[in-house]
Amino acid sequence: MGSRIGLIVGGGDFPLYALAEAKKRGFFCVVAGLRGVAEPELESKADAFEWFGPEELDKLVSFLKSRDVRDMVLVGKVEHRTIFQHDLQTEAIAPLLARIPNQSPSSLIQALIGYLTLQGFTVLDPTFFLAPFFCPEGLLGRVAPSEDILNDMAFGWPLAKSLADLDIGQTLIVKDRAVVAVEGMEGTDEAIRRGARLAGSGLIVLKVGRTGQDMRIDVPAVGLKTMRILVQAHAAALVIEAGKVPFFQKDEALALAEAEGLVVIVKR
Repeated sequence: MGSRIGLIVGGGDFPLYALAEAKKRGFFCVVAGLRGVAEPELESKADAFEWFGPEELDKLVSFLKSRDVRDMVLVGKVEHRTIFQHDLQTEAIAPLLARIPNQSPSSLIQALIGYLTLQGFTVLDPTFFLAPFFCPEGLLGRVAPSEDILNDMAFGWPLAKSLADLDIGQTLIVKDRAVVAVEGMEGTDEAIRRGARLAGSGLIVLKVGRTGQDMRIDVPAVGLKTMRILVQAHAAALVIEAGKVPFFQKDEALALAEAEGLVVIVKR
């Protein structure tokens, strides 16, 4: 791995942490931020920065090559519904879309990785940025689960894993051993809010990775924002998968969970 690295970034907290970790390791960081999605403060923290739209792959490639980038990571959240909010029938993108079997999240990112590889880039697994944010299996915090929560977790876990493997969504909301909501294009936060509207308080929210999770494609994550939404929804528990779902701003999030009596479990 060279002394400089490219970061193609979407939304959420992960890009800020990844950038900070890369700079701590001495990399010259060239950041391409998805316009309207990536955090604006990335622009002042990067060594080189450019905004781009999802339809501007040619601009993205030209920028990265002009900064002598060879290795890169894809970090941050891009909502699946973006495919309906932009004109993607550009000269660079239309041929990519025509070759994939569907426009599921993983198919789209795999197509992007394939395109970047053909352009001479190496897309790296960003796991080396994530080690501090993975949690060991077990209970986090001091709020112990009730028998009902454990039953709902046992009911929902295999369903959540199946949905993730089908590339439908990586968040499942259950209550009283019934499926309340499945994450779709709206993303985790809106799925939780929808679950609360449908079933009220006491939700169990499960966040998992795919069985063969390729971290280059996406990183399912939770953080303080997730916890605040869970509290607003009067959820009973958050269950995340060990080794696949990093937990950002963990100390602040767990303090909030404990104050609100919300259970947090890491499961393998």
